[in-house]
Amino acid sequence: MPEAIIFTGIQASGKSTFYKERFFTTHVRINLDMLKTRPKEKMVLDACLQAKVPFVVDNTNPTPGDREKYIQAAKASGFRVIGYYFRPDIAACMERNKGRSGKERIPEAGLRRTYSLMHPPTYDEGYDEIYLVTMSEEGEFVAESWREDTR
Repeated sequence: MPEAIIFTGIQASGKSTFYKERFFTTHVRINLDMLKTRPKEKMVLDACLQAKVPFVVDNTNPTPGDREKYIQAAKASGFRVIGYYFRPDIAACMERNKGRSGKERIPEAGLRRTYSLMHPPTYDEGYDEIYLVTMSEEGEFVAESWREDTR
């Protein structure tokens, strides 16, 4: 069964780096920063669903409403839906964001806004699995199986 992976996390939380480390060779990356418009994003999503190609939605997806369209489409197409929740650490994300340049650097107000909208994913949304992603002291990603009651 193909996988639909949906990331949830504020900007500069490591989502794109995590994708490159874990899924670059196996899953198509669907990312609004790259595709620029929702119609283009939908075209790539639809192509993945029709071809049964595993994919990762690498956007912030802070609310259940943001994630719903991906989950419903993936489920309707027979995909297994897996969520990766990058628990927000606003201070660390702001620090990483300072190292960005050009359009990659997010205004502080944008980071704070996404943070204020953030709702952790839940199994009630339709996920088959959810993982909590944190950073170790050594700067390595740690992904652990997560249930809402273990927040």
